[in-house]
Amino acid sequence: MEFPVQTTNPAKVETACVVVPVFKDGDLLPAAAKLDDASERLIGQLIERGDFKAGLGNVQLIPFAPGLNAERLLLVGLGERDKCNEGSFRKAVDAAFTALAGLPIDDAAVAMIDVPVPDRDSQWKARMIAESTLRAIYRFNEFKSEPSPEPKLERVTLLVSESDDDKDAKEGARLGGAIGEGINYTRTLGNLPANVCTPRYLADQAERLGKSSKGALTVEVLGEEALEELGANTLLSVGRGSAEPSRLIVMRYQGAEDPEEAPHVLIGKGITFDTGGISLKPGEAMDEMKFDMCGAASVFGTVKAVLAIRPKINLVGIVAAAENMPDGRATKPGDIIKTLKGLSVEVLNTDAEGRLVLCDALTYAERFEPASVVDIATLTGAAIIALGHHATGLLSNDDDLALDILEAGETAWDRAWHMPLWDEYQEQLDSNFADLANIGGRPAGTITAACFLSRFADKFPWAHLDIAGTAWTSGKQKGATGRPVGLLTQYLLDRAQDTQVTEGETD
Repeated sequence: MEFPVQTTNPAKVETACVVVPVFKDGDLLPAAAKLDDASERLIGQLIERGDFKAGLGNVQLIPFAPGLNAERLLLVGLGERDKCNEGSFRKAVDAAFTALAGLPIDDAAVAMIDVPVPDRDSQWKARMIAESTLRAIYRFNEFKSEPSPEPKLERVTLLVSESDDDKDAKEGARLGGAIGEGINYTRTLGNLPANVCTPRYLADQAERLGKSSKGALTVEVLGEEALEELGANTLLSVGRGSAEPSRLIVMRYQGAEDPEEAPHVLIGKGITFDTGGISLKPGEAMDEMKFDMCGAASVFGTVKAVLAIRPKINLVGIVAAAENMPDGRATKPGDIIKTLKGLSVEVLNTDAEGRLVLCDALTYAERFEPASVVDIATLTGAAIIALGHHATGLLSNDDDLALDILEAGETAWDRAWHMPLWDEYQEQLDSNFADLANIGGRPAGTITAACFLSRFADKFPWAHLDIAGTAWTSGKQKGATGRPVGLLTQYLLDRAQDTQVTEGETD
């Protein structure tokens, strides 16, 4: 996908379709005013007659507009001017590109950079446009004998009114393109069925990323023999009941000027299918448990974005991959497992398996002496009850780190919500027979899950992102969302010295 930037009169742009935003009050922005003047007040008349109601996200295609070089005109409503903010801008852009993706066109021009969004500059708006484009054209057709038609859109020109905005818009488009590709990669990994996307498949994907990175990414994969020798018993315990061997995948990107600079570590839960194990889940919607590796998928997507952007930062991506199945070798409720850290865990529920693979991965991360560690996991249904499907749950042992992540989420418009991690909740993990239990009962399930992980994150600043409510959607639009790749990439960019997008570095 190409995202050129032009400073020109939008009425003179030769394109299959030009997208123009319109406020409800009919007060036209500079680009819309130029299009209106050139088309004999076509836009103004449509609004005045009520033929186009510019409610937020409303779109209307005009197949022919006199006086314009564009073949089509797509109006997109911004709603009320005084309510225009990041959320309404994103909603309008998403609506526009959803419509464009359904048109038989391969290029378009978008006149949305001059939409006034408080505290957001041209770079931010261009980034959102590029991300939205890539999300809109994404299709998952790998297993259909008659695939749905692929969008033809290949080129989106970003129109800016002021030449001063040109540089920022170009940088934003490049960042958005890289992040959008990372988001779609995450979606594909999440959407793959569990008979394809196994722990070994994820390991293969890591090695492919490493090979295509031209030396920027080194990859190490620890098999079950190596994990057993290491003492990663809780990770191994989750996969005991599966014919699929577990893996610990480590991806290292060295981008900082000082190779010894402490890295930032991302850890992804990679349960490629979760039956619940012996604590078997209900059958309804169990197919969605292929999405239980979306935390791992988000690490892959973020690594892919980083490889394209090449920020000056050191990064380690760790994926703890296993399949949770019930058979004669499976871990049983009441079993006690010794973790890599040396603590013993009483497994009261085998469906609380994500924290068991993550705790060993957190301990493994200590060897990198990290500047920060963020784990990402579809960990608890309680997170959905608390926050629904809009915000990712955030818990941390370091308030400064939590604030940095919240800020990154606001910038990326991939938001999180800070939840408490008070010592009082730790008591719910007390066990009569081991150092701690793997569940703390129904109350505050998201918090006690994070409390469990915090026992293994005492050597570094750590944050936990519970994405159970945000990693995928159910129902007719079932599929992985690609979250929180935007948040994670922004967090890393904020830590980096500077960024530079490099094209063609990865597949």
